[in-house]
Amino acid sequence: MIQTLARALLLCLCLAAPVAAQMMEPVPPEWGVVSTRAEAVITEDRVSNEALGRLRDELVGWRAQFAEAQEINAARISSLREEIAALGPVPAEGETEPPDIANRRAELNQRLDALLTPVREATAAFTAADGLIGEIDRSISARRAAALLTQDSPPINPATWPPAFRAATGWFNELARELAAPFRTVTARAVWLSDGVQLGLLVFAAVLLIWRSGMWLGRLRDRIAPHEAESPGARLALVGISVARTLLPVLGLLAVTRILGIMGAGGLRAGTAAALLPWLGLIVLATWWLAHAAFPPRPDAPTLLPLPMNRRREGRFHAQILGVLFAASYLVEAMAATSASMMETPGRTVLLFAVMAIAGLSLLRLGLLLLEVRRIAAEADESGTRSQLLGLVGRALTVIGVVTPISAGLGYINLSSALIWPAAISLALMSGISVLQGVVYDFYALLTRRRDPARDALAPTLIGFGLAIGSLPVFAIVWGVRPATLGEWWQAFLRGFRVGEARISPENFLTFVVVFAIGYTVVRIVKNVLRTSVLPKTRLDTGGTNAIISGTGYIGITLAALLAITTAGIDLSGLAIVAGALSVGVGFGLQTIVQNFVSGIILLIERPIKIGDWINVNGTEGFVRQISVRSTRIETFDRQDVIVPNADLIAGTVTNYTLANSAGRVVIQLGVAYGSDTRKVEAVLQEVAEAHPMFILNPKPLITFDGFGADSLNFTVRVVLRDILFKVVVTSELNHAIAERFAEEGFEIPFAQRDIWIRNPEALHARPETP
Repeated sequence: MIQTLARALLLCLCLAAPVAAQMMEPVPPEWGVVSTRAEAVITEDRVSNEALGRLRDELVGWRAQFAEAQEINAARISSLREEIAALGPVPAEGETEPPDIANRRAELNQRLDALLTPVREATAAFTAADGLIGEIDRSISARRAAALLTQDSPPINPATWPPAFRAATGWFNELARELAAPFRTVTARAVWLSDGVQLGLLVFAAVLLIWRSGMWLGRLRDRIAPHEAESPGARLALVGISVARTLLPVLGLLAVTRILGIMGAGGLRAGTAAALLPWLGLIVLATWWLAHAAFPPRPDAPTLLPLPMNRRREGRFHAQILGVLFAASYLVEAMAATSASMMETPGRTVLLFAVMAIAGLSLLRLGLLLLEVRRIAAEADESGTRSQLLGLVGRALTVIGVVTPISAGLGYINLSSALIWPAAISLALMSGISVLQGVVYDFYALLTRRRDPARDALAPTLIGFGLAIGSLPVFAIVWGVRPATLGEWWQAFLRGFRVGEARISPENFLTFVVVFAIGYTVVRIVKNVLRTSVLPKTRLDTGGTNAIISGTGYIGITLAALLAITTAGIDLSGLAIVAGALSVGVGFGLQTIVQNFVSGIILLIERPIKIGDWINVNGTEGFVRQISVRSTRIETFDRQDVIVPNADLIAGTVTNYTLANSAGRVVIQLGVAYGSDTRKVEAVLQEVAEAHPMFILNPKPLITFDGFGADSLNFTVRVVLRDILFKVVVTSELNHAIAERFAEEGFEIPFAQRDIWIRNPEALHARPETP
């Protein structure tokens, strides 16, 4: 009874689901309030970028809701459209159709319009939300562009330096006063002394992590370094040690931050400094690590850039200087944000100009080093994609290194910051990606125990390429692209693009790949079953077997592709016009390929040649080893593979020695000396030919006396072999047998003789004249 009630309830819910879907409100009334407020905010353009960002996030949520609402009644709408299409085309003007069909068509169209109404409302709301989001993005981009082009007081004016120096000195004085506050009074000292045990442990941990960890890990590195060149495990261990030498001091700086918090070093400047300390340390130490990875100090260490030792030293120096200056720029920005005097005076501008001037010189030197690497690669004739990329990056760094100090000196500090620091971070990212790619290669070599270079393997190469592609969004964010903009690009990518009436999206592509891969696997299994289990039990020869297997593969792959296209929902009808326009050009460009393809199909069906046949085509003689769609592979007697287009085999003249059967004729021509008994010679040749087991006796071997040559009596031996593939071997054996029998019978095989007649032989006996 309970099961019956449950089934009835479930049936009611299932029947009510379509009704609920139809009654669901696709565009709630609250959307009108939100859209009106968003339009007012965009029109007034008074709120901050943060407020615009929050409004944008709200609109993104609404847009996602409307995108989902567009799929309301999708299954039912599709079913109704199929029913309407099944009724046939709408009658043309002046024509009529049966009343029952007309009434049914009108009823279905009415129901379809009712179902499409909420979908149209959701589509309109989606378009409105998407438009508002685009307006907000354009407004934020315009504000950021205006901020980049803002000009401050030119810091190259010496009159701005004393106020800037006083403002910076005042900030550090205030910082020192706030840091000294916990030591000024007995009460303040008693507060942090009450946590003496915790402070002692933190101080001990900070000293070990900052001071001693590098020394201990350095000793461990020196022990492993001699095995670096020959062992991928050693290289991975060295990378792990270098990362630990970077992160452990940062943990020590976090301990210092905690110590300052426990001691009560409060205040705006002290709190800012304590919060920035670990991040500044991470920037400097990470730059140190990347500099040593790109320009290793040891001559035998693997290097990303093939440079001499003095150039490596210079590269490390400038890379580390860039890291320190980048951390200094962060500190200057924090000082300006926590000091009114820094903002009122040109302190921020002057300090950042000094930082960027030095950073520009370092960036210029690094760019020149990359150009030197490009030149070395060109001299070594190794100008590949990597060297070209290094040359492009080197030229960009040199330009930025020159332009940035000039623009900063003119007061365009924001523009200079938007150029120099993204360039430096991009250089660091490129070095980091190269290190990660090296780790992937070494890890693959360690797993597979390969002795040859793992960089030649496909799997780690694809992973390294994936790392480079995956880093593109990071590069975009570094160069100022907002994460929200990246999100919009990603959503547009997921929505796909239209080609005619067909929409291609990643979902369609993924579905196509998965279904086609499954179909291709099934085709391979079927071909394998036919090759190993089914066809060997039939009476088909090798050519027939190959034709069936190849035809099954072509038909199966075609069906798999069509099934994948259908399953992915890709409508190719919209591509008909484009395909028709391109067919003429494609026909002219690919006519040879199409000709060879059709010829390959004819070869598989008609089978004038098959795998294993001995053929001669255009002077190329050998065995057929493979017949593909476009060409046929022939293995010559010299063990060389010759690729012959299929059209040559169909349209040209081909000699197939083993088409109908394997029998073939061997012809041997020879001569005997004049005076030999010709009848006996013929009988001996007949006897020798019939005695060989490889010759067919029906027809019998044919011996003919061809005539009288200049030096011999000429005979020809014509015999038919059971297997023409043994022609060379049997010819040699027959020649041996004839030579032996002729020697026994006393027959002489003459060689060419010539008589020389001298007209004046007396000249040979003439005596020389005496002087």
